[in-house]
Amino acid sequence: MLSDLLIAPFLDYAFMRRALVGSIALAISGAPLGVFLVLRRMSLAGDALSHAILPGAALGYLVAGLSLPAMTIGGLVAGLVVALAAGAAARFTALREDASLAAFYLVSLALGVSIVSLKGSNVDLLHVLFGSALALDNAALLLLAGVATLTLFTLAFFFRALALDTLDPLFLRCASGLGETIPFLFLALVVLNLVAGFHALGTLMAVGIIMLPAAAARLWTRDLAAALPLAAALGALSSYAGLVFSFGSGAPAGPAIILAAGAIYFFSLGFGGAGGLMRLRRPRRHLER
Repeated sequence: MLSDLLIAPFLDYAFMRRALVGSIALAISGAPLGVFLVLRRMSLAGDALSHAILPGAALGYLVAGLSLPAMTIGGLVAGLVVALAAGAAARFTALREDASLAAFYLVSLALGVSIVSLKGSNVDLLHVLFGSALALDNAALLLLAGVATLTLFTLAFFFRALALDTLDPLFLRCASGLGETIPFLFLALVVLNLVAGFHALGTLMAVGIIMLPAAAARLWTRDLAAALPLAAALGALSSYAGLVFSFGSGAPAGPAIILAAGAIYFFSLGFGGAGGLMRLRRPRRHLER
């Protein structure tokens, strides 16, 4: 029966409920941040920062094993250091921001993989890179829920400043003292969500639940206020669909969630009402925007 496939796994197994709650918490806080990354043309920055947290998490693992606080603090520090260093390099040297960020994240990725390999096994490395959505414990769930709450409150409180900094940063700097602070606050939120997300989806997969629903939402609406909750809803739908597919097929949960988000993105790419292929191929009426 259909209910055995769609509902029963979450009623019968606690690890499926934990995976669903954790991945939805990450989706509703990370996907709105992805909308801002898409609008700022910084989509690859999220991917770069997801690699940047790896050496910090690896050092935490080296010191304390698979300890949630140690790996979280290490990843957070490493991500913030790389974000600030890349920003400083772009500001005070001839390099543009994308080049400096790419250089820092490549070094961070290589350093993190080397550190994990020095002490751990291939299994440990796979845990860090791809996460373990089906093994979330209470501490990881509390971390994901806390980061989601903090992110949503921050987005609500600084929404106008974030929107202005995304659309017209020079105006915000001239009109408000927040102009210099908002970009760093935004990057800090991105790093925080990536650090929380790597416990569930790993450093390589966490960025997928942030960017893919955001890119799909952008294809359905040009209204920023509508795109934020739409991206969160698509991320939550991806989490549910991915876990159902994983339970039924035996595929790894994290990649299954990202594949579900990818399927929604490709559907939006074809049929999105605000920028999909079908929309752009349709002849526009006279004076239609």
